[in-house]
Amino acid sequence: MSQGVTSTVTTLLVDDEQLAREELAYLLKDFPEIEILDSASNGLEAVQMIEELEPDLVFLDVQMPGLDGLAVINQLREKRTTLPYFVLTTAYDSYAVQAFRLQALDYLLKPVEKERLADTVARARKIVEERQAPQEKASEAAAAKSALQRSKLLVRANNRNFIVDAQDVIYATIDDGLITVVTTQLEGHSNYRTIEELQSNLDPNLFWRVHRSFLVNIDRIREVIPWFKSSFQLKMDDKKGTEIPVSRIQTKRLRSILKI
Repeated sequence: MSQGVTSTVTTLLVDDEQLAREELAYLLKDFPEIEILDSASNGLEAVQMIEELEPDLVFLDVQMPGLDGLAVINQLREKRTTLPYFVLTTAYDSYAVQAFRLQALDYLLKPVEKERLADTVARARKIVEERQAPQEKASEAAAAKSALQRSKLLVRANNRNFIVDAQDVIYATIDDGLITVVTTQLEGHSNYRTIEELQSNLDPNLFWRVHRSFLVNIDRIREVIPWFKSSFQLKMDDKKGTEIPVSRIQTKRLRSILKI
């Protein structure tokens, strides 16, 4: 990570007591590295939000009616969902052993003390930075190979084969195994079989896989539109002004690139 840059730790709060959620949110306002995405009032909501929002960190109440905090973690594991880091919160210290077994990042007793919370946030920030470091190295390696990428693409349209400059591609999308390429001059189909294959032959500094079905030219993004529950859509610079969804996992990169 670059020195002096504070990593954002996207965070979800889960507690069946509204007052407890509000108090924790209030305490976390003093930590600029923490970005609270949303809050859940029960275990079922928590599972759904974790799958949708993909937070880095979850403050999770242990005792909740229905699906309790420990059951939330176990259910996500059974689904093989990518797990965030969990900080278990409770008024009782009898769950410490179970928290340890579930490899929770930390265990906070209610009422949460500010100094104790500061230690937890520091640990969370450090571990999130360590997790992101390999991803940054991979991006740097991809950038080093950019000189080897193709500058021309073949696009089939109206029974003709056109050669277009890669930089003129606005976006590409795949549907039912067929890749559609939209450029500044035309719209047609690519002879690549997958978005991954197309992406691997383009400049990684210019083309970004914002969604499993979409590859966009960063220089051809016209507008970033806030969307549902802290997500975004990209309006592209084509004639239709096509709006493309940004996946939850790529939202973090979007925030980093555009500082939003």
